[in-house]
Amino acid sequence: MNTDTANSASTADPERDRLAARIRAMIDGGVDGDSAPFATLALELFAWQYARNEPYRQFCAAKGISPDTVTHWRDIPAFPTDAFKTAIVTSFPLEQAVMAQLTSGTTAIRRGQIFRDETGRELVLAANRTMTHAWLFPDFARGQRCRILILAPSPEMAPSMGMAIGMEETRRHFGTPDSRFLLDYSGLDIKSLIAALEQSESTGVPVAMIGSTSAFVYFFNACKARGLRFRLPAGSRIGDGGGYRGRFGELTQDDFFRLAEEVLAIPASHCVNVLGMAETATGYFDDTLRSAILGRSSARRRRVPPWARVDVVDIETLQPLPAGEVGLLRHYDLANLPTVIAVQTDNLGYIDHDGHFQIVGRAKLVDGRITPVPSERAVGPMGDKRIFRFLEAYVNFSIRFKMGLARARRPATGSAIPAPLPMTPPVCPCDELSEEMLANPVPRTESPADTSSATR
Repeated sequence: MNTDTANSASTADPERDRLAARIRAMIDGGVDGDSAPFATLALELFAWQYARNEPYRQFCAAKGISPDTVTHWRDIPAFPTDAFKTAIVTSFPLEQAVMAQLTSGTTAIRRGQIFRDETGRELVLAANRTMTHAWLFPDFARGQRCRILILAPSPEMAPSMGMAIGMEETRRHFGTPDSRFLLDYSGLDIKSLIAALEQSESTGVPVAMIGSTSAFVYFFNACKARGLRFRLPAGSRIGDGGGYRGRFGELTQDDFFRLAEEVLAIPASHCVNVLGMAETATGYFDDTLRSAILGRSSARRRRVPPWARVDVVDIETLQPLPAGEVGLLRHYDLANLPTVIAVQTDNLGYIDHDGHFQIVGRAKLVDGRITPVPSERAVGPMGDKRIFRFLEAYVNFSIRFKMGLARARRPATGSAIPAPLPMTPPVCPCDELSEEMLANPVPRTESPADTSSATR
């Protein structure tokens, strides 16, 4: 369905258009904008979705809750992330869908996808442009750009992967013409990546590197093993996603920061982790880079914008917890106009007294019960779906394999580096990947959603 048709269809609901305009105004107001309208707008949005979203209405009815009984945004029922895998959860006619993203851990064709219409697509992209500018590029004037090196698949390779769509938007709005995706069907283009880093080092022009946490982890370890080190100019930065639950791949978070400094000369303040979920529209960024730019000192946390709220609930009672106590994170997001405003996650975290939060891991089950101790299993940026895990494994294999051909080097302005360490020959997961693809081919979307339109 083309954009003009979708826009025409959206005008059939004036109430939705009014809600979207007010939500967009809050997003355009930025992360320091007025948050006062949220409370009233959240209740109006809940009532609108309740009337139009059948799975959500049934969920609320089972709890005996309706717009007539809700007087505060915290009382709005939060739809569990797992429920998106068993129902098509939209507040608009499905034929108007122009964007579809897979939830994690699903093999379903239509269920297990998050659909958005043109209005919803505009809201999710606007929200994340605003968040990216505020937290990853807080020192950029409007229209300012830098070279962006992307260690992740493009939307053409992974059209249903939210990270790919978001990174393409980042490239389009913040990247110079030589910005590019460095991952193709042969794996990561190590040769081009090293050449770009050497160019930045020699010219003194900062770069931004964005991609999955695990790709950085493998790249850092391979650089260390091969004796490669770079002294990227001040202002260079990393934006990584997927390492927020459990460990950062094979490392702790502090190990990640140490290697970023050691391999690239990028300080921890300029390493910004991003929490993004297909089930909720707004991505949340570490606040350290903006704090450093503004000369502030604070513990690493994720700040919540005016158009959203994050709460923490008890793992058993699902009742709100006070600041500082670890529980399950619950997201309220006005940009979720086409789906549901409130989403209950399986992520463990805590909020501070200002309503901002930090994630500590993913909940795990012990004897059938959720425990407050995070799972030790790292969750990849593409989610738990096996085929995506194998794709990630292949990407990491390509890094180790190609880095084995790279030569040790000294930073242009750095000191001596230790001799290369012997590298264990990498084991390719190709056979396992091929068997998985034959057994579980990637489903072709039967819905009218045109996922390729997300890149237009």
